[in-house]
Amino acid sequence: MIPTTCWSPCFTQGDRTLELVVYSLQHKFAPSRTFSEPMTNSTEQTELDGLRRLDPQGISAVFDRYYPEVFRFVRYRLGDDLVAEDIASEVFVRLLEAIRTNRGPQTNLKAWLLATASHIATDHMRKKYRRPTSELPETLPDLDTDPPGDYEKREREHRLKHAMSLLTDEQQNVLALRFSQAYSLDETASLLKKNVNAIKQLQFRALAALHRALGDLP
Repeated sequence: MIPTTCWSPCFTQGDRTLELVVYSLQHKFAPSRTFSEPMTNSTEQTELDGLRRLDPQGISAVFDRYYPEVFRFVRYRLGDDLVAEDIASEVFVRLLEAIRTNRGPQTNLKAWLLATASHIATDHMRKKYRRPTSELPETLPDLDTDPPGDYEKREREHRLKHAMSLLTDEQQNVLALRFSQAYSLDETASLLKKNVNAIKQLQFRALAALHRALGDLP
């Protein structure tokens, strides 16, 4: 039995598909969160003040502190390390542009960064699906050379990634924060500016949508 967490009373531990979904979310797209010292209002204000002064050390400290979380958030949304690196970097470019034009965050820097990352990730997905489907290459890799287990694993991850793309932005954001960042319900609600019950509903609907999209995984 794959270890899992009971995220909703509507799903039982005997449901193989949901177990695989939750296990994949927790272990494939979501590395364990590295907990740092709790953020205080004074710490955040110091960071914001340093950004407004365009202080090099302050900018570097903000990047070092938040880049890993932004990267994990985007990688969870898109399932692509290289694209996640590009988008995470773009988030900080936009932060500096916003600061220079006095449009930067006044409070809650982390929420601003994650919201910006969400917008860029959504734009990326829209552009990706507007592109014409490329033709298949004349020669395809010989799948017989891959162990059956590896092929099944990649196929399952591909299906999960596609199912994730069918969720709403809010649903993806909630799962990204809850699974990839291991944020509590209270933390997620604060970052997304919603109440805890709304987060619970979004999480439940997101997992239910994944369950429907995936059907019975092998």
